[in-house]
Amino acid sequence: MNKDEIVNTLKEHYPREVRKQLIKSMLEIEKKEGDLSLEKSYQMINQIFSYVLQESGWKMGENSDVWNDMPLKVMNESFPQLSNTKWYKEQLIETQKSINVVSQGKES
Repeated sequence: MNKDEIVNTLKEHYPREVRKQLIKSMLEIEKKEGDLSLEKSYQMINQIFSYVLQESGWKMGENSDVWNDMPLKVMNESFPQLSNTKWYKEQLIETQKSINVVSQGKES
């Protein structure tokens, strides 16, 4: 699937209010820190993110030489304000770490 198809599928499966509320809840819980309900919010967004990765055909090995953030763009486009969450920022950091490790491994 291409980016627009994935975004449209997510929007069809998760009504706008559900998407907004999920992110709003995540932001509120992140401010409190240490709340167990954050884990549940992350679990749901991680499942959705896994679907996006699968449908986009994104694989670390194939995308390690160049930064391909299409799956995160899909998530941000589908879920308003997602880029303001710690979850989103952590995904950026973790992906960059993995890309650096893979890139360093190829240099050896």
